Amino acid sequence: MPKTGPLVELVVPTLNEAHVIEKSVTEIRRYLHEEFPYPARILVADNGSRDGTADIARKLGETWSDVRVYQLDKRGRGRALREAWTHSDADIVAYTDVDISTELQALERICRAIVEDGYHLGTGSRLLRESRVKRGPKREFISRSYNLLVKLILQTHFSDAQCGFKVLSREVVEKVVPQVKDSGWFFDTELLVLAEKQGFRIKDEPVTWIDDDDSRVKIVSTAWEDVKGLFRVRRTLWSPGFRRSRVAPATA
Repeated sequence: MPKTGPLVELVVPTLNEAHVIEKSVTEIRRYLHEEFPYPARILVADNGSRDGTADIARKLGETWSDVRVYQLDKRGRGRALREAWTHSDADIVAYTDVDISTELQALERICRAIVEDGYHLGTGSRLLRESRVKRGPKREFISRSYNLLVKLILQTHFSDAQCGFKVLSREVVEKVVPQVKDSGWFFDTELLVLAEKQGFRIKDEPVTWIDDDDSRVKIVSTAWEDVKGLFRVRRTLWSPGFRRSRVAPATA
């Protein structure tokens, strides 16, 4: 029986992931078909791979009609997400990192919060009491320190800005995503901050999360770029041109 409800598009941003893309897409597709309650499809958003990642994804798309590929020449995870989301016609869009560190079951929980409970977007959190996380002490320290800075500098309420798992309603895609200036890793933080400050309701969802030992993210340099981004966003929030959207006040 065909599934009913809002169409959900799950974006997988990739950069030189030829070694894992087929396995990841296959696992995501199995979950969407066997466990996820809404109609859904996958979009591989490749941002500048040079190892054949997009070619492998296109072959998967030739096999499965619910797998598509969007290819950009320029790098940047934020750039890939912005392009994929703003060109999507899905009712709800989301993304997960290609390593699937975050449990896929969180997608249903957040989608239900948007569809049934009036939330506008949701983010996975590794820092809530109910979260189950496996990662090294260095990453844990940097993550907690950064998220503390977010709260101190911008007075936000969501707990984890950087978890690679986000779900957005169509309204957020149309009204907030175009405001986000960053095209890299800070994209997630800027998106959440701008949404919260304009009154959009954010579902802060505890998740099970397992660190990817193969991650090539340069933690220290990325964190420093993020800190600089925080002060840029603070200037934006204080600028005369920033206006709050007329939506319901954000709640925890």
